[in-house]
Amino acid sequence: MTHFIDRRANPKDRSLGNRRRFIKRVREAVKAAVDRSVKARAIADVDQGDAVAVSAGDIHEPSFRNARQGGHREYVLPGNRALRTGDRIDKPPPGGGGAAGREGSMSGEAEDDFVFTLSREEFLDLFFEDLELPDLVKRSLKRIESTHPHRAGFSVTGPPANLSVTRTMRKAIGRRIALQRPGLRAVADLAARIEDLERNAPRNDATRRELDRLRQELERMRLRQRRVPYLDPVDLRYRHFDLRPDPTANAVMFCLMDVSASMGEREKDLAKRFFVLLHLFLKRSYERVELVFIRHTHLARAVDEETFFHSAESGGTVVSTALEEMQRIIRETYSPADWNIYAAQASDGENFSGDSEKCGTILRDELMRHCQYFAYVEIMAPEEAAIIRSPETGTELWRTYLSVAEAWPNFAQKRIARPADIYPVFRELFARETGHG
Repeated sequence: MTHFIDRRANPKDRSLGNRRRFIKRVREAVKAAVDRSVKARAIADVDQGDAVAVSAGDIHEPSFRNARQGGHREYVLPGNRALRTGDRIDKPPPGGGGAAGREGSMSGEAEDDFVFTLSREEFLDLFFEDLELPDLVKRSLKRIESTHPHRAGFSVTGPPANLSVTRTMRKAIGRRIALQRPGLRAVADLAARIEDLERNAPRNDATRRELDRLRQELERMRLRQRRVPYLDPVDLRYRHFDLRPDPTANAVMFCLMDVSASMGEREKDLAKRFFVLLHLFLKRSYERVELVFIRHTHLARAVDEETFFHSAESGGTVVSTALEEMQRIIRETYSPADWNIYAAQASDGENFSGDSEKCGTILRDELMRHCQYFAYVEIMAPEEAAIIRSPETGTELWRTYLSVAEAWPNFAQKRIARPADIYPVFRELFARETGHG
């Protein structure tokens, strides 16, 4: 999140509310400049920092001043030797003021633009400010359900099964040494000595005094033993475990595209721009994002990115082959337990007759159970987009996917006709839902 801090002294005639409104206006101006910069550059370069210019008029603070036209006023102009009081002078032509910063301004603004140099993180923070991944059916980015116990040291309480005997005895020995508790061997030796004196020593005053002293010492040692127990509750140590979430930092993005003859360079370019924007968005949420490119005609295969966008192929159009190939790769390589799975499909809507229903069955019964999100983008001609207005009308594949969207909230579909449509469509697909912070 980018923060703007106004460190200027608060003048006596400016309230805090006015300053906050000014900072908000500056932020909105910078955000608008970022959006203009994104539209002007290639989407592949979106994640680079940039210097954005904000017009001085966008952040101008309003104030009251005398109008330059109308009214009656008197001026004293220093250095005047040609005119006297009462002389009439011609009104200067419009735009001839030559105020500072006007000349040389390409935009014609009254003052030079303010230029903000944004780092990559600041640029992306503004770019994605009001975007958020939608609610995920299986696992959301902010609520991770899977946990695993991790060793977290020792505690003084716990279940008996977690008792650490080694650590407990170590604590007990240290406590007994610190409190000078007599050992069992020392007590036994002293008792044996007393018994030996009672049996073998001659009966005289010296022996009686020695026995009295030893008996007192033995009593003191036994009393010390009772006061300092061999094992005390304070010695108990239990192995402690914390249930920590297992962050799923890995994501895989499947890019599916029709490369039959009906998909020309224009269609492929629009599809590539949407794929790049979605990939950039996922990189903001995951440490590692892998890409899988699946292109199809009547056959589908996984290829590298260069082949995906530029290699020419011929044949019919069978969309279900791409979905089946995606199923196979998930089953063999990307376990849903370890990977967050996303998919983006681009097509012109053409498909072999009867195959669209098969596509719907694969998505409803199989793929959507594993996908966090599936976005379908249908690329249309501009003339066709001007005719088709209702989202319920369209190709057989489009209508079939409408039924998938009704069954699965993490499935979305939109139409794109020109490059200017990509960014609004992307925002609509991933716009923050009402009621979410």
